[in-house]
Amino acid sequence: MAEFKHNLWAPWRMEYIRTLRPDQTEECFLCRALANPQNDEQDHVLWRGPRTIAVLNRFPYSSGHTLVAPAPHVAQLEDLDDATLLELMQRTRDVRRVLEAALRAQGFNIGLNLGRCAGAGLPGHLHVHVVPRWNGDTNFMPVLGDVTVIPQSLREIRRLFLESAAGLGLPADAG
Repeated sequence: MAEFKHNLWAPWRMEYIRTLRPDQTEECFLCRALANPQNDEQDHVLWRGPRTIAVLNRFPYSSGHTLVAPAPHVAQLEDLDDATLLELMQRTRDVRRVLEAALRAQGFNIGLNLGRCAGAGLPGHLHVHVVPRWNGDTNFMPVLGDVTVIPQSLREIRRLFLESAAGLGLPADAG
């Protein structure tokens, strides 16, 4: 019997793989986004608050995968003052609510990866992952092939997010 093979192309993944050199001093994309509000659309910024920022993950686990980060470039929760920690959790709550409305997500994985060995791709700037999930979305691709299939563009998800935030009465800057 002949073996039948399909290729699933994910060329954007190589950009991420090239950034994973352990000897590299990496520029913090979150700090860059915080410093350049004029680039919010191209940086996929969803919200800015006085102490936090919410950004679509450019290398998502699923459609709408969002990172919520404090403005200070810190690696540990204990490095945050109470007001920043509170806003970080409030924005995480609000992002989950908007993604549920915008994408009809049925569940969420929400968490932190603290340290490179825990899976942090940017260990110097802590951030909360908000990953929308749907019944039946778990499949073999991420487990066997280190491949994730993302059915929507970041631009489309950002548009849906901002529309849904307004519809929920949440301010555009979440501040």
